[in-house]
Amino acid sequence: MYENVEMRQVLGNVLEELMDKDERIVVIDADLAKANGTLNLRKKFPERAFDIGIAEQNMASVAAGMAAYGFIPFICSFTPFTTRRICDQIAISIAYAKRNVKIIGTDPGITAELNGGTHMSMEDIGVIRSIPNMVIFEPVDAVQLAKAMPKIVEYDGVVYIRTLRKSSPIIFSDDYEFDLFKADTIREGKDVTLFAAGIMVKEALEAADILKAEGIEAEIINIHTIKPIDREAVITSAKKTGAVVTCENHNVMGGLKSAVAEVLIEECPVPLKAIGVQDHFGEVAKLDYLKKKYHMTANDIVEAANQVIAKKR
Repeated sequence: MYENVEMRQVLGNVLEELMDKDERIVVIDADLAKANGTLNLRKKFPERAFDIGIAEQNMASVAAGMAAYGFIPFICSFTPFTTRRICDQIAISIAYAKRNVKIIGTDPGITAELNGGTHMSMEDIGVIRSIPNMVIFEPVDAVQLAKAMPKIVEYDGVVYIRTLRKSSPIIFSDDYEFDLFKADTIREGKDVTLFAAGIMVKEALEAADILKAEGIEAEIINIHTIKPIDREAVITSAKKTGAVVTCENHNVMGGLKSAVAEVLIEECPVPLKAIGVQDHFGEVAKLDYLKKKYHMTANDIVEAANQVIAKKR
């Protein structure tokens, strides 16, 4: 159903369906509605879809004010502009005030590609994760995004949605049942756990196939909600395999690796290696090149898996 469909198209379509059903939902853009797939909402809902202009801090403040009056605002822009640029507004006007605002950041990490280093949010999860009252969700594919959006509307609180704009390989089937606060076991294994999020789930699946040919059974857990992390899923799998690799499209500081490591160090310390951006800024390039440059390929995951298995032994 969603094969080769861009994530931004799914985002726009699902928001339209939700706005049809719930008059409290409003969408606020910061001059990037066409890029993010929400432009058509202005035609159908001219009184509930707005362009605030290139004024992201104002966008967040307007959303906080509307939420105070019972609306459910979705604010949307490129990922760096909905996190680091508006960090203070998120912290004080939204999270501290406990406003029911949903924050959509598109093209996270290296998926910003040709927009370059200024638009590559390697730190957005770390920024948002350190703020109380936040939920952080990163969909793997269009199926998961579509399933998640109604649940996110139902949840009374701040949610940061970190999503691709372009199409993504389909991982989940149409009958997939989504739980915002429960991780997905995509493949079971006994030798090493690959905790993966977003675009790195596909790389983890490819790595698991390579490892299988080497006689190693890798378990793959999709951590779609990084805060609050599914502690039970992390502990259960780590105890089962005794070795962990985290795979994320983000700086290895502050994101998935940090969240997983915090659980492991308290509950079940095991060898851990992190696949992700190793504390670097981004640059202008296509995705395949950037995956290789930042050592975020399936082969890099395989190497890390063998290293933690060796430490376990």
